[in-house]
Amino acid sequence: MGQRLIVAVFDHEEDIRGAVAAARRAGLSIVDVHAPYLVHGLDRAMGLRPSRLPWICFLFGLVGAAVKLLFEYWTTAVNWPLNVGGKPWNSLPAFVPVTFEVMVLFAGIGTVLTFFVVAGLRPGRDASLPDPRVTDDSFALVLAPAPKDDSIDREVVEEMLSRFRPVLIDEQISMEPGR
Repeated sequence: MGQRLIVAVFDHEEDIRGAVAAARRAGLSIVDVHAPYLVHGLDRAMGLRPSRLPWICFLFGLVGAAVKLLFEYWTTAVNWPLNVGGKPWNSLPAFVPVTFEVMVLFAGIGTVLTFFVVAGLRPGRDASLPDPRVTDDSFALVLAPAPKDDSIDREVVEEMLSRFRPVLIDEQISMEPGR
């Protein structure tokens, strides 16, 4: 059997931000927040750590640049050295433009693929939306019991969230593993 969850749906981003902060202060476990667009300050209200994705992007860029420089050096100075107008075989300034482009390519593709893997996005995966309106114009807060508890009191949650003008507060059962 799945875990009992409370889903609260809101119409305004100020309400979802306040509800998330209140739920966190109350010690409830925030499973997820669904929004149709980016809500500034929501990550801080949820207590999320900063993303490590920029570091992943930086590392993929460095790997791409290093691989390209080694490949160009190997092809021009080791494998097939050609004397073109008396220029040196390992001319680093000639490698810079293409190295930059390959660095950007590796960083972009590597970051997107890493994001897909970490987020669990894959073809054929069904979306688990708590409310169909979250893809259009509503915001949803999904709450679970605190880690030390095994139940969540719906009346207490409704009272806590009532000042944030929820459109709907519903109880759902999660069938996803880990939730």
